[in-house]
Amino acid sequence: MKIVIVPSGFKECLDAEDVAIAMARGVRRFDEEIDVEVVPMIDGGEGFAKTIVSLKSGELIHKEVTGPVGEKITSHFGVFTENNKRTAVIEMAAVAGLKLVPRDKRNPLKTTTYGVGELILAALDLGVDSILIGCGDSGTSDGGSGMAQALGVKFFDQNHEQLFIQGGEDLLKVAHIDTANLDKRLADVPVDVACNWKNVLCGEKGVARVFGPQKGATPQQVEKLSAALEHYAALIYKECSLDVRFMPGSGASGGLGAGLVAFAGATLHSRFRIIKDYINIEEKISGADIVLTAEGSIDFQTPNGKIPAEVARIAKKYHIPVIAITGTIGRGADLNYKAGIDAYLSIIQKPTTLEKAISNAPQWIEDSIEAVLRQVSIGLQIARRKTV
Repeated sequence: MKIVIVPSGFKECLDAEDVAIAMARGVRRFDEEIDVEVVPMIDGGEGFAKTIVSLKSGELIHKEVTGPVGEKITSHFGVFTENNKRTAVIEMAAVAGLKLVPRDKRNPLKTTTYGVGELILAALDLGVDSILIGCGDSGTSDGGSGMAQALGVKFFDQNHEQLFIQGGEDLLKVAHIDTANLDKRLADVPVDVACNWKNVLCGEKGVARVFGPQKGATPQQVEKLSAALEHYAALIYKECSLDVRFMPGSGASGGLGAGLVAFAGATLHSRFRIIKDYINIEEKISGADIVLTAEGSIDFQTPNGKIPAEVARIAKKYHIPVIAITGTIGRGADLNYKAGIDAYLSIIQKPTTLEKAISNAPQWIEDSIEAVLRQVSIGLQIARRKTV
């Protein structure tokens, strides 16, 4: 039997590589002779830069930048060389991710992407030929306005006073956007963004309403943030002649996608499709007997471009069964059966605290994978008896 393991990370707990290692231990605990191939998948979120740089034999560069709540933090970006071209890899989560926002400060009206812009400037200072940005696991909802300010964009109120945007709510004060001082080097350096293609900036399915509550927003704050992003989109249309309201991927990372398109000239890509250019995942999946995947939470959003569903979509082309493990099973999780996931289960087997779940996650992942394969083994035994 050949098993291919292609997990996502468990947000704020384990990155994809750590999850994959625990899953592989569970397989080998069941049977050391099973052929296991581990493909720690990335979706633009936590671990994106580290994984890409490792695959491309590049280097991580550490830099002090502005974190999501305005304090200085040490972040990183990667650089690798291929075909005589240098590419910088920037991971939004490493500079403005939800993990970097203290739980008592989780208010997306007041978090910033300024540090993302600082990393872009650092990459430009190195003279890179292109920039790849991963959008995922964000703790911000400022539409990329913070990032834009770091790149030289200025925001003014109705009295022509310059504003310093410190979070999404400040966008309501903006009357005019000035791009005259935008870093000119961006015109010559292509920026590609790996993002959730189905996330849009505005409307009923806009980023404020879908993801605002996950980042700590109350219902009242969600409505305020939604109005702010609608206003922001109108200003972008006025200044840049770009309609970002429902542009695919514009809502990625709290609207960072929209800001990158408008101010960095970026091209947004379905994260799974562009990442496949760096990881030859389909070839690996096609040779499996079973595919095991994982995600921190499986719910109604998983089929919308998240790794377990994308992995299942590929596996189904080759009629390969897919089993997913997860930390929590949320609303609408059964939609994943239609997305190609044949079975899913939670690693949490009894009531526990969040702190204990995070601490015990590696062991519980290992235990769950062994249990899954024991159940698969029972099914195989039954099938053999029926054919005898």
